[in-house]
Amino acid sequence: MDKSPPPLLPRTVHRLPAGIDQIDTVAAEVPVALVFNGISHAVMMATPQNLEYFALGFALSEGILDSPADCYGAEVEHDLVRSVDSFKVQLEISARCFSRLKERRRSLVGATGCGLCGIDSLAALDLTPERLSRPAWVANLQASVIQNAMHGLPARQVLNAVCGSLHAAGWVNSQGVLAEVMEDVGRHNALDKLLGQLARREQLQEPGFVVMSSRASYELVRKCARLNISVLATISAPTGLAIQIAEAAGLQLWGLCRGPQSVRYSA
Repeated sequence: MDKSPPPLLPRTVHRLPAGIDQIDTVAAEVPVALVFNGISHAVMMATPQNLEYFALGFALSEGILDSPADCYGAEVEHDLVRSVDSFKVQLEISARCFSRLKERRRSLVGATGCGLCGIDSLAALDLTPERLSRPAWVANLQASVIQNAMHGLPARQVLNAVCGSLHAAGWVNSQGVLAEVMEDVGRHNALDKLLGQLARREQLQEPGFVVMSSRASYELVRKCARLNISVLATISAPTGLAIQIAEAAGLQLWGLCRGPQSVRYSA
């Protein structure tokens, strides 16, 4: 019997100014441990759905795996930790990638921490992405295509329409169609779920780009660049470092994609 909690939960709330108690719906948020060949690497807070996609996307976008073929299997395990629903995703990965992961973990031993995704030294920050092999269609990408995709995103945010607290990452194919959407409480998690889904379906090499219901941070740009995604468009503005990384990688970065307007921050 599946004991996984649903992604949405009922809660009693006190609604003002009416001053009444009623049942509302909120997003579930649970700890998810990502375990590679029996070694726990990270614990993330996530919405408990599509966790296999999440784990695979994280492993690829963080450079733990070189390709989806380096993941031989994934199993989601449910547990209770101090009465809180919790999960482990056990991934079996290639010996080459596991050896590199162990070496990376050894190199992260230090006295101070910057608090970024398990990195505990500033020297470990990956701020020099390789240049993307950007396809020719990117140069001709029109703002209208991005605006149409953004306009269609809310209707595909099924869970967020109910609870109002989830981010979304969407994949727009070569025809400009918003083909896939993933939701999560964390914008990075939503992107990793999308990337994992595309990887599992062997769609990462197909023409397309990512749209997101968030700002563009350094991490989101870096994740897309690692997987050779040439365009990222977000509903809010990017950070300065996100623009810098996009320019270094040759990734076309769009922001403030709202209504009839949008801003291209890197060519």
